[in-house]
Amino acid sequence: MSGSSRKTIIYLVLVFVLFTIIAGSFYIIIGGDSLGKPGANRVEVIYVQGVMLTGSVPSGLGVATSEEITKSLNDAAENSRVKAIVMRINSGGGSPAAAEEIVSAMEKIDKPIVVSMGDVAASAAYYISAPADRIIANPDTITGSIGVIWVFQNRSAFYEDEGISFYVSKSGEFKDMGGDWRGLSDDEKMYADQVVFEVYGRFVKTVADGRNLSLGQVKDMADGRVYTGARAKELGLVDEFGSLDDAIEVAARLGGIEGKPDVRYANRPSLSRLLFGGENPDLSGFTKYYYESPYGRLLSIS
Repeated sequence: MSGSSRKTIIYLVLVFVLFTIIAGSFYIIIGGDSLGKPGANRVEVIYVQGVMLTGSVPSGLGVATSEEITKSLNDAAENSRVKAIVMRINSGGGSPAAAEEIVSAMEKIDKPIVVSMGDVAASAAYYISAPADRIIANPDTITGSIGVIWVFQNRSAFYEDEGISFYVSKSGEFKDMGGDWRGLSDDEKMYADQVVFEVYGRFVKTVADGRNLSLGQVKDMADGRVYTGARAKELGLVDEFGSLDDAIEVAARLGGIEGKPDVRYANRPSLSRLLFGGENPDLSGFTKYYYESPYGRLLSIS
């Protein structure tokens, strides 16, 4: 064998090895284990982690977008290999519109859906939990917070101190409602209350329908307070205690799967979200739902 042929073979071997390393690294980066096995008895796990919003906001770093979640739900519904769905929720809530989009997608699916609550599944996050076939939480999960809040800020005193004044030309009485240069008028406060209770009514009905409770029963516990998972189970807001693995087992059973199911993690946050999600990814986004929760943090150690 000539020297040039030997060099060519060595070059090709190096290229093959390099390609193998790159392919393997990329597989790990994108979360290779989330691709799942090609079995016909699959449980699809869909993550709802972070503040729930609509739109095309990059998800996985503290934001759970209804567009991504509904797409994951629809993909699972259309995949004949998927027999059941688990929604793993770690969220303090978000916009009612995002919750409504997710609930609408859930209601169109004829496969079992099991909710697995982690640290927090409150407010709008409980909104999307209610329609599930089974809700599983930990005894110290923070959940509930069935209610609606609309916050207005009045900074008029600050503007006066700074010598800042405003001229507002508006087409209607309520057009500048919520501007922080002034407080709300009495009529605006009444209107804000009407909007809040309109949204609240839909929230209560969704919970009542999903949990087979009367509107009165839900309203008695829907004063905005949060509940531990243990208390929520007593109230009928949660079905049983367990981990994500327990939820997967329950979903498999409801989906008629015998034996150990294949599991696919549809949108689990992975390293690729950090590498390709932006120039300066915020690592704290993964746990923002917990550390910046409006309900505080329930800790067993300090």
